Amino acid sequence: MNAAPSAAGRRFDRLDALRGVAIVWMAAFHFCFDLNYFGFFEPRHHFTVDVFWTTQRTMIVSLFLFCAGLAQAVALADGQPWSRFWRRWAQIAGCAVLVSIGSHLMFPRSWIYFGVLHGIAVMLIAVRLVAPLGRWLWLFGAVAIAAPLLWRHELFDPPWLSWIGLVAHKPVTEDYVPVLPWLGVMAWGLACGQWLLVHARDAFAGPIPRMARGLAWLGRWSLSFYMVHQPFFIGVLTALVALRR
Repeated sequence: MNAAPSAAGRRFDRLDALRGVAIVWMAAFHFCFDLNYFGFFEPRHHFTVDVFWTTQRTMIVSLFLFCAGLAQAVALADGQPWSRFWRRWAQIAGCAVLVSIGSHLMFPRSWIYFGVLHGIAVMLIAVRLVAPLGRWLWLFGAVAIAAPLLWRHELFDPPWLSWIGLVAHKPVTEDYVPVLPWLGVMAWGLACGQWLLVHARDAFAGPIPRMARGLAWLGRWSLSFYMVHQPFFIGVLTALVALRR
């Protein structure tokens, strides 16, 4: 999901196209999940334990968060004020609330209380505050990624603390993107963006192939697409199941 790239609303097609790749990959992943949920896969797949699916989820979330870090580098370089940041942040946080409500209706026992949008909302604030670290962001990101691998404790298992990410037992929820380790991925995206803007600005500003323009358009509307794609998939599959019966 995207944060506003600059104070002037300037866009970089290459960054939008990269985010578009993540959107398409995510949609394909979710459609497969929905097909499995509605019984179209035989035998049924186990998305939470099958390495084929868990690896894809990790890569999709990583790409989204890395792009969010890149976008924050552009926004800060262009002097995006806090007022504009908070307006976009409110949209993301509001959508996170809607995701929680919708998931509670469909999965009351495993509803999403801190998924990818919730995580992005918290992490965007964090990376904006640590942006002055500059090159030290690489170390900061490495520490954030390593922290839950090196130390976990049952103290963090309750829902009001599990969002930090140092849980001893993974919570039962349909989507879980805690601050640790994922803040490290966004921090690396910010660090990479800062470096590219100084040393290789064409990496952002260069042209994209015509065939990638659709991805760039999709990347510019990533939050909107994220909010409508699952209701659409679920509605279509529900209708198909009803017709089959």
